[in-house]
Amino acid sequence: MTNADLPVPAYARNMRLIGFTDQGGRPDGNQIMVHRGYAYVGHMYSQGLSVIDVSDPRNPRTVNYIAAPRHTWNIHLQAHDDLLLVVNGRDMKALPAFADDKSYYKGKSTGFAAATMETRTWTAGMSVWDISRPEQPRQIGFMPVDGVGLHRIWYVGGRWAYASALLDGFTDYILITIDVSDPTKPTLAGRFWLPGMNRAAGEEPAWPLEFGRYGLHHPIVQGDIAYCSWRDGCLVIVDVTDRSRPRLIAHRNWAPPFGGGTHNALPLPDRKLLIVVDEAVLDHQEDGDKPIWVFDNRDPRNPISIATFPTPTDADYKSKEGHFGPHNIHENRPGSFVSSGLIFATYQNAGVRVFDIRNQYAPVEVGALVPPPPARMMDQKWHREPVIQMCDVFVDSNGLVFTTDHHAGLCVMEFDG
Repeated sequence: MTNADLPVPAYARNMRLIGFTDQGGRPDGNQIMVHRGYAYVGHMYSQGLSVIDVSDPRNPRTVNYIAAPRHTWNIHLQAHDDLLLVVNGRDMKALPAFADDKSYYKGKSTGFAAATMETRTWTAGMSVWDISRPEQPRQIGFMPVDGVGLHRIWYVGGRWAYASALLDGFTDYILITIDVSDPTKPTLAGRFWLPGMNRAAGEEPAWPLEFGRYGLHHPIVQGDIAYCSWRDGCLVIVDVTDRSRPRLIAHRNWAPPFGGGTHNALPLPDRKLLIVVDEAVLDHQEDGDKPIWVFDNRDPRNPISIATFPTPTDADYKSKEGHFGPHNIHENRPGSFVSSGLIFATYQNAGVRVFDIRNQYAPVEVGALVPPPPARMMDQKWHREPVIQMCDVFVDSNGLVFTTDHHAGLCVMEFDG
């Protein structure tokens, strides 16, 4: 692809677009892993996953697409060494009960539990793929679960993987630990939930049901501590030293008065900081101003908020169509770009943003790129003006920035800061 063929950004500062692909006609992307010159992308609406050769980042090429089982989505995945771990869960966005974002993100947790009562027409669990031939993933294992299925996994090698799972009997997604010592036979080893979530055991909800989602989005594990983003339950820190019996270290909940929707909790161990992202989930900031927080994490038993990131002001994104606010951040995976001074974040209709946090008390935006609107919206329920909804960001070891969008394909960028 020549420069003349690339989409023209609506806005750019200290960043430039160098590559683009519509992912073989499936431009909807969710989580992305870049591994050994290939990008693995889970789809939001097309279901399944795509494999994209990015060895020439200026000319990314889709080389494979693997369809998901019926009524199942594979929106999140993890790649390490020769393994690709892929979530299998009910395609919740296809359910009439979750026809709009408000019902999905801010509906009562009891509505999610009710989804497990359906006649089972989907595949629930985690599939394991051999990617020793990167362009030809080969399934070698599967861990089934009873319920809606998994949402997102954390795996960076070794015996243990960690995931969020909605299992029968629970009101929403909980933390599970997974033994992958034999990747052909992964097994569920332990479970952790907050009080009130085990409906099958007769627990009563310990939060206002009318407020919204009280379930785990996913953990990021550093050493023997899992930093968990518990959506409207916010930040939950868990000791996973005993993988069969994880235990609570600390719980911090700022929703309300803030809007919740906590999506990432990234530890920066060398600086004893924690970067916590609240995802914007409704249009025009109807769910409130969603910050990216900086926590002092010198004592994980008592994390303290010390700053928030600045909000993009180069345009009136709040008035534009779609969600405006954070979604995801680059998570410093081993083998990728690892930094405790630069944070890369997707801001949905405001594109991708780069923040300098060398002064943890005063983060500064130092880069941005906003791609143009997509040709069409992949969400069939969307009957308004096309708009980007940038989802995930992955920065490889060379500093190249790869981003997905729910509608607008995969972009490859360079940061010049």
